[in-house]
Amino acid sequence: MQVQTFDGFRLEIDKKKERADLVLSRPPLNVVFYPQREEMAKSFLKLDQNQDVRVIVLRSDGDNFSSGGNIAGFLEESPEDLTKLAENVMIPEKLRKPVIAAIKGYCFGVGFEFALACDFRVVTHDAQLSLPEMKIGMIPGSGGSARLAKMIGISRTKNIIMRGKRLTGQEAYDLGIACELVSINELEQTVENLVQELINVSPLAQRTMKSVLNHTQNSTLHGSIELEGEAYGRLRSSNDFKEGVESFYKKRKPKFIGS
Repeated sequence: MQVQTFDGFRLEIDKKKERADLVLSRPPLNVVFYPQREEMAKSFLKLDQNQDVRVIVLRSDGDNFSSGGNIAGFLEESPEDLTKLAENVMIPEKLRKPVIAAIKGYCFGVGFEFALACDFRVVTHDAQLSLPEMKIGMIPGSGGSARLAKMIGISRTKNIIMRGKRLTGQEAYDLGIACELVSINELEQTVENLVQELINVSPLAQRTMKSVLNHTQNSTLHGSIELEGEAYGRLRSSNDFKEGVESFYKKRKPKFIGS
């Protein structure tokens, strides 16, 4: 296990499991300070280039995922800098590799926005998720409102953000924000099971599917179908597709190489 420590978070890389964890580590609330956002973004990008890593997990120490950003720190930043907040938070979405957010306890503000930029969200029953910026005379500034509206629709998003509502883990799951709802004792094993599922498929097909889905969010139906078809055609000549077909007919586990 390789461990690197930064201000407010650490990286854990397990080569045997082909898994890397970015762990928010400023308990008990894991407040995300302004400079931390950029360092987290850089770390995510390095993990995306790491050949020993197939799946990335964003999780936290202590009882809470994150209570959000350091509010007082924003008063020290220029308006120009603040308009770029979303650039760092969007990095999990832009990576080629799948990213899982393991959410427990408080998941507010930028903590929720980082989680929304991940590909999968596993929440516990005790989780509370919110974009509460309205209560301090502000709005979400790192893509939270836009991503949430794409996920659950504009009406539900207005109801949540404009009222500063807190969602329970159950509500987040029912709305489709989370893909799994578990007890706190099941969180670690559920995330590990999901990691193993993701590792067992073709990395090439996985990267391609993530890219297609990301790029078709704002496309028309027929434009999305065309992009999907082009990606499908390119994968037709891949080694992973050939291996997948052969292993299917020979009834054995495939050995994908990512090309």
